[in-house]
Order: sequence, then C-alpha cells, then structure tokens
Amino acid sequence: MRGKKIKGRKRHLLVDTMGNLLGVKVVRANISDPAGGRQLLTEIGPELLRLQRVWADSVYRGSFMEWVEERLGWTVEIVERLGGQKGFVVLPKRWIVERSLGWYGRNRRLSKDYEATTASSEAMVYLASIQLLLKHLAPASP
Repeated sequence: MRGKKIKGRKRHLLVDTMGNLLGVKVVRANISDPAGGRQLLTEIGPELLRLQRVWADSVYRGSFMEWVEERLGWTVEIVERLGGQKGFVVLPKRWIVERSLGWYGRNRRLSKDYEATTASSEAMVYLASIQLLLKHLAPASP
C-alpha cells in the first residue's frame, strides 16, 4: 500500500484571549471553514453562556457571521489584513490562535496527523492543552 491513508484534516479551535483552549473540532479537509466552525460552535456554543464576542479570520465572513449572531447571539468581528500589506505581519487578535497552535505543535503527536480518527485527533489536542495548562500552573523548578 502506497500513499497517504488520510487525505487531510482541518483543526478548528476556539480559544480565550490568553490562548487557553475552549473547544476543538477536527473535520475532513474538504469541509469548508465556515461549515467546520458551525460544527464546533454547535457542539460547545450553548455551554459558553458568558461569551459575547468572537474574533475570526476573513474566511468566516458572511453566512457564518449571520449564523453565529442568530443562533448564539454573539458578535463576530473579522480580523483582516491591512490594505496594501505585503508579506507576514502579525494581526491583532489572530496571533492568539496562531500562538496556541504553535504551543500544541510542540507536542509530537500533533506535529503531524498521526491519528486514525477525527475523535482521537481532537482528544490529542485536548491532552496537549491540559499538559500546557499544568505546565503553566507548576513551572519546572530551576
């Protein structure tokens, strides 16, 4: 048997302003980002009663924004590139999720997609998050 057995996956994360994981949904790569975001928020949205505002990438513009405002009553703000921007520039609020993905990427099991199912992939993200929280609570002694 040659070739990849898993075609690809996307990870949709919901983090707080400190980068702590609130929820994750792993979907097949052929599912659009707004559809994956809807799946994530359908599962965990009702549990987050105090949440009022969500910052999102420009790919979530349009029907996703309307869906979130209708269904959950949250305000969705799109973080966009600045006009005429060339190359990489850190965008406000978006770096929080990118930083979280970087932290989780240090975990060997998340550096590549080793998992056979999306459920086990989600579990690995949750485990990496727990490991990171424990590390922040009790830093290693010098």
